[in-house]
Amino acid sequence: MAAIWRQPPDLDALREHARGTMVEVLGIRLTAIGEDWLRGTLPVDARTRQPFGLLHGGASAALAETLGSIAGTLCCAPGSRVVGLEINANHLRAVREGTVTGTARPLHVGRNTQVWEIRIEDDTGRLCCVARLTCAVVTPDAADAGPGSPQP
Repeated sequence: MAAIWRQPPDLDALREHARGTMVEVLGIRLTAIGEDWLRGTLPVDARTRQPFGLLHGGASAALAETLGSIAGTLCCAPGSRVVGLEINANHLRAVREGTVTGTARPLHVGRNTQVWEIRIEDDTGRLCCVARLTCAVVTPDAADAGPGSPQP
């Protein structure tokens, strides 16, 4: 099977690009890339737990959107990228400590939209969250325009 990436999947460059963003603040780390998947980790610690000591659902969603958006952009022609339109996440198992690992795989990679499934597992490989991210493929000018702005 041929790789789906239309842009070079350089993990070091992707990690550097995430510096100074929420990705860095939460401790999300891109760890591996395959022919049609991207994997990353998220620590379960004070940055990512909710007040009852469990992994915050928003942190899981942030991991899912990070992986899906990066993978989606790698599937775009140079000069285009994706922006998230909708994400949903089903939290299936509580996680209190350790690290969770998310793997993003495409369900649909089209010219204008993409849909990604992100499965998040705990340290023992148990599924704790499954998310679906829908993205729009846009040019940088369209992505940077605010609501109501004329599109090029």
